Amino acid sequence: MDTTLHLAPDSLRVKQAEEQISALRSSVICAFNQLLDLKDLNTGVHSTRLAEWGMRVGQELGLEEPVLQNLEIAALLHDIGKVGIPDAILRKPGKLEPDEYALMKKHPEYGWAVLRMLPGFERAALDILHHHESFDGKGYPAGLKEAEVPIVSRIVSVIDAFDAMVSSRPYRKGLPFEEAVRRLILASGTQFDPVVVQCFLSFAQTEMAGVFAAAGTSVSSAL
Repeated sequence: MDTTLHLAPDSLRVKQAEEQISALRSSVICAFNQLLDLKDLNTGVHSTRLAEWGMRVGQELGLEEPVLQNLEIAALLHDIGKVGIPDAILRKPGKLEPDEYALMKKHPEYGWAVLRMLPGFERAALDILHHHESFDGKGYPAGLKEAEVPIVSRIVSVIDAFDAMVSSRPYRKGLPFEEAVRRLILASGTQFDPVVVQCFLSFAQTEMAGVFAAAGTSVSSAL
């Protein structure tokens, strides 16, 4: 009994510390998302949607809780490096010039450079660094392939690409659902991890209306 009483204060302090760390983590994520919104990237809904999709994929794949936590951070903050990209490039409605595209491709590295400085975000920073790698090794920045690419990065790559395809932008309409699915499947095994693609589409196809409502495209117009 005496031992229990003696340990209780320490246990309480540990719990309080864990709660403070969790609160700080949430605050950092919210602050960075507001920073992206100030950049006028309209990332709030996009990032939240990616986090929800990513967590579902991660749970379906049986990822452990620490990996799921990193997945949530990576999905929410995968575009944080874009704060370092000039507005003229970010908001350009047409195709980017080679030098502009080369600079745009730096945003995963910028995101990694920022987040790796925060305790507890180091692993998520690496996942963000590699979210534009391709399954066949032809992505960037490191040219990793297959299992060399972190599983979190492979998940973010798929859901980010799909969301970009179906979402409407001021300068273009989102793709029809079937066309986005076709392109995702076509790139399965080359740009994307086929297991992740299959897992994502297993619920995206059954929740088409919700996906399109979240992405700003009506099902009727898409079909």
